[in-house]
Amino acid sequence: MKVHTQSVNFAADQKLIDFIQRRMDKLEVFYDRVIHSDVYLKVQKTSQKENKVVEVKVHVPGDEFIVKKQCKTFEEAVDSAASSLERVLVKRKEKLRTHI
Repeated sequence: MKVHTQSVNFAADQKLIDFIQRRMDKLEVFYDRVIHSDVYLKVQKTSQKENKVVEVKVHVPGDEFIVKKQCKTFEEAVDSAASSLERVLVKRKEKLRTHI
């Protein structure tokens, strides 16, 4: 799957980008018709420790799903967002199965 990663106001290192790519590739196990995904990484300027925001858009034929998570680390946020997307994609797959 093609993953477009964009970091806002900072430069993401290659390790983080590789982690995001591997985690997003796992989504194809749950729904094989994913076209591509866009991942936006942001750091909010707050005094809280949970200031890393990840927004993921997954494009599938005829629709797109958006999940936004805020955690202490980008890895944790990406993992949490991917878990949410797994549930959404499984629901989508089941819904398509019932209409066939």
